[in-house]
Amino acid sequence: MLQSEIKSSFVELGNFLCQFSEDGNQKSKAVLHNDLFFENFINLIELSQSHNGWFTPEQVYFSIQAWAKALTEENLNQWLSNYNFKKIEPKNVGLVLAGNIPLVGFHDFLSVLISGHNVLVKTSSNDQHLLKFLAKYLISIEPKLNSKITFVEGKLEGFDAVIATGSNNTARYFEYYFKDKPSIIRKNRNSVAVLNGNESFEDLVNLGEDIFRYFGLGCRNVSKLFVPKGYNFDNFFKAMFEYRDVIQYEKYANNYDYNKAVFLMSNFQILDNEFMTIKEDVNYSSPISSVFYEFYENLETINSRLITDAEQIQCIVSNDLIPNSVAFGQTQQPKLWDYADNVDTLAFLSKI
Repeated sequence: MLQSEIKSSFVELGNFLCQFSEDGNQKSKAVLHNDLFFENFINLIELSQSHNGWFTPEQVYFSIQAWAKALTEENLNQWLSNYNFKKIEPKNVGLVLAGNIPLVGFHDFLSVLISGHNVLVKTSSNDQHLLKFLAKYLISIEPKLNSKITFVEGKLEGFDAVIATGSNNTARYFEYYFKDKPSIIRKNRNSVAVLNGNESFEDLVNLGEDIFRYFGLGCRNVSKLFVPKGYNFDNFFKAMFEYRDVIQYEKYANNYDYNKAVFLMSNFQILDNEFMTIKEDVNYSSPISSVFYEFYENLETINSRLITDAEQIQCIVSNDLIPNSVAFGQTQQPKLWDYADNVDTLAFLSKI
């Protein structure tokens, strides 16, 4: 298949996804194959929470809209402009996907196909339906893709390379099992925010988006704050109050009650606003409903610390306090060229 054909299929998928929003689904006559897919996709969105309790309609719609904005011809052209896939001999690339947030493996799926390879997908049991639906839509747009997309129910076999995402524990298994094949193995990562006390109320509200989107389950969610000594958390908590409705979701509320109880029984000092806790802690990975924080003396020290711990960190959020940091509220809206773990997936796929 020509890359232009595959690219056009994804642009059409982007047009399809543009119709779906938490504010209302708007069917467009210009979108192809709506008669087959539009109502069925709405039904799937509404059923997603029954498949995975964390996949509320709000969170699924957010993911859909993020991909709708990304899958434009302009974005795809900009992303692909630095690569040459003309000499690619199609290989079978296995994907072992995570299921922590809706469509979390879509970028890998897109990358394999857009680079000219065939994809063998092993979905997570926590996210089995959304990607399969979008794959069916792509095949309806371009039937040639049918031979390039395979969803694997059992053991992943017959692959020439693999991209696998999991916990630090499963990563050790992946590294052993896939040791004889070219691979990208992704482990646990977390995101952090560096504050200096001069952030506006709007900045802090946007930081809440980085913390609470997807209930904090993604590697791009901020789970740790670095704040200067003597930092006053009053404005931070006032801003977080914008997200108080998160406690209405039973799974989140259960985690909040449990983790707060564990902290209190362990005699840890915490700050609490009745729907989230913050705790001073040197670790990066905080439990759901909690954010860790750590005081720093100066920005030079914290910058050196973040460089040293780079393999544990996905994103750094700040008002340009740290080089290459992400703006507040933007962690869950990466560009196509913002690669997970800073590993260039397309460069890997161009060399296998």
